[in-house]
Amino acid sequence: MQDFVGHLGRQTRFRFNRYADQSALFYRILRQIIVNPRTGRILRLRIIIEQIYFTAVQALWIVIPVSLLLGSMMILQFSDVAAQYDLGKLTVALLIREFGPLVTALVVILRSATAVTIETGYMKVLHEIEALELQGIDPVDVLFVPRMVGLVVSMFCLITIFCITSVLGGYAIAWALTTLPLQNFLAQIAKAITGMDITVVALKALFFGMGIAVISLYHGLAVERGITEVPVATSRGAVESLFYCLAVNFILFAVFFL
Repeated sequence: MQDFVGHLGRQTRFRFNRYADQSALFYRILRQIIVNPRTGRILRLRIIIEQIYFTAVQALWIVIPVSLLLGSMMILQFSDVAAQYDLGKLTVALLIREFGPLVTALVVILRSATAVTIETGYMKVLHEIEALELQGIDPVDVLFVPRMVGLVVSMFCLITIFCITSVLGGYAIAWALTTLPLQNFLAQIAKAITGMDITVVALKALFFGMGIAVISLYHGLAVERGITEVPVATSRGAVESLFYCLAVNFILFAVFFL
C-alpha cells in the first residue's frame, strides 16, 4: 500500500512539474510573440512561411482526399435519416464542428508535430541550441515562436479547407453517385450553421495549434542523453498532443453546448 501511494505521489509530482514546465514554455513563447522584437523579424517571417508551407500546403494532398471521403460517406449516411432529423444540423454538428478539427489535428500531429519534436530533439542532443545561445541568439525567438505561429495559422487554414471540401465535395460526390434527394442540402447547411459554431471551430484551431506546438517543443527539449531518446520523446509528444486535443474538444463542447 505504501509503495502504491508513493508511486502515485511521484507520478503526480512528475506530471505537475511537466505541466508547469510546459506552461512556462508557453508563457515565454507568447511573451516573445507580443514583444515582437525588431531584430530578426525577416528571419522569423521566413521561418514562419516555411513552417506554414510544410504544415499546411504539403498536407493538402492528405487533408483534401480525407475530407472528400469522410464528407461523402457521412452525408450518404445522414441522408438515410434525413426524414427524422435535420440533415443540415447533423452535418454542422458532426462534420464541421467535431470531425473537421479533430481529423485535421490528427494529420498535423502525425506530420508536423512529430517533425518538430525530432528536429528539436536532435538540435538539443547536438548542442545546436546552445550554439545559438553562445552567439547571442535567443532560441525562443528564432525556433519556438515561428513553430507556434506557423502551426496555429496552418490549423486555421487546414480546418477551413477540410470543412469546405467535406461539405461541398461530399455533396457533389453524393449527388453524382446516388439518386438521393439532396437539392436543399446546401440551404440547410447555411441555415443550420451559426456564429457560435464558427467561434468554436476557430477556438479549436487556436488551442489545438498552440498546444500541439508547445507539447512538441517541450518533448524535443526534454531529450538529454542521446539520440536514442528522440523516438521515445516523439511518441510521447504525439500521444500527449492527441489527448490534449481530445480534452480541449470536450471542454469547448461542454462550455458552449451543455
